[in-house]
Parts: sequence; structure tokens; C-alpha cells
Amino acid sequence: MSRAVLSIGSNLGDRLAHLRSVVDAFAPWIVGVSSVYSTAPWGGVPQENYLNAILLVEDPAAGARDWLRRGQELEQAAERVREVRWGARTLDVDVVWCAEHRPEGLRVCRSLDPTLTLPHPQAHNRAFVLVPWVEVEPDAILEVQGRPSPVRELLDALDRAERDGVRLTELTLRRAVS
Repeated sequence: MSRAVLSIGSNLGDRLAHLRSVVDAFAPWIVGVSSVYSTAPWGGVPQENYLNAILLVEDPAAGARDWLRRGQELEQAAERVREVRWGARTLDVDVVWCAEHRPEGLRVCRSLDPTLTLPHPQAHNRAFVLVPWVEVEPDAILEVQGRPSPVRELLDALDRAERDGVRLTELTLRRAVS
């Protein structure tokens, strides 16, 4: 069984619908969903603001590569195009962190593979990942350069402007039951 933290974002088309498609697809495995946040784009490419959120997921049959494959399938379904680095996206699903359940407890998955680097090498620098992650898992730990650090402390260490740029919205990823 593995547990993963997925960062989801969209800034093209019906952004909320794209994020909800991820929640719907991962529904059987979701153990936590953050609020939806609006954030300015990263990387200096002019584009619209993103909607971002974090999902905590668990699946007895999945490993880290399964989470990546599932996320990429959803990106393809949303017709994501990868033309410009840090460019606009219909949907972005990143595996930020993953751990396997072992008899002795959770064992963090580590990978230096460029296709799936774990833990995500830039997560600790991105308020749009850390803010919703702390919301949904306040005691989360992220390994940065081999050292485990509380996500809350990593967030506090970011520039205030970076943290303030992640703005809570009134949007929700869970559909209202009629």
C-alpha cells in the first residue's frame, strides 16, 4: 500500500472542472482534499493565475509510478500540451511525496529518476504546494536534501510575498450532493 501527496493545478479552460476531474478519478483512494487556492504562475511566462489544491491518496495496490501514470492519464484526457516550460496548463498533476506502508510504519519513497523524482525536488520552494498541504496534513514531513523537515517550517521559511500569493478561494472540489 502506498500513500501519496498529489499537487493539482490548472490555469486554462474550465480550471475548476479540470481539478474536479482529478478528484472524481481519484475518489476511491482519497483520504484528504485541500481547499482550492488561486496562485500566480511560476517561471516568468505570462499567463493566467492557477487554481491549485492538494490530494492525499492511499491505495493498497499502487506504488509511486502508479500515481504518476494515473495523473498523466488525466493530464492527457484534459489535452495538456507541454510546449513551454512553466507554461500554461489545462491540468498539472504532480506526485510530490509518496511512502509505502511497511510493518514498521511508513517508508518514504525516494527516486532520482528524471521521470519521477521523489520527494519532488522543488516542493519545499513552492507555497502553492505547501499551503494546501499543511491545511490537509498539518504534521506533514518533507525530506529536503536528505533532511526531514516539517512542511509547516518549510512554508514559514519562504518569502512572505510567496506565501501571501497563495490565496484561498471559495471554490470547492467536492460536488454538492443534490
